[in-house]
Amino acid sequence: MKNAITFGLFIGILSGLWIFIIPKFGLTPQSGFMSPVEYCAGLIPLIGLYFGVRSYRNNDCKGKMGFLEGLIQAFKILLIGGVVAVAAAIVYVDEINRQDITDFSGRMFGALLVGLLLALGVAALFTTKHNKVD
Repeated sequence: MKNAITFGLFIGILSGLWIFIIPKFGLTPQSGFMSPVEYCAGLIPLIGLYFGVRSYRNNDCKGKMGFLEGLIQAFKILLIGGVVAVAAAIVYVDEINRQDITDFSGRMFGALLVGLLLALGVAALFTTKHNKVD
């Protein structure tokens, strides 16, 4: 669980910082439009999941990990990171940006979907027991 907490906090803190820093550059969520720099936010969970699941496979599983083990570990990492990022988003919306939050909440939901897809991909990437699901 220590691995999930470490990399989950990495994802959550960087995502929270992203939420607060990007508007300083004049990039705020707009209806039906995403600037190219907003797509870079997807690198945060990708990097965190990549190194988190790889560390779990190499250290906790001694180099042998099934797909289900990797997927569960990726979900743990995302759960912890998501809680921290959502807490930061709530603070941002409540204290800084009190305007229409429909686009902002849509982006948070989109981040959830991206995280789930990345979890599947990273778990598949680091699976070493290919003949077993778990």
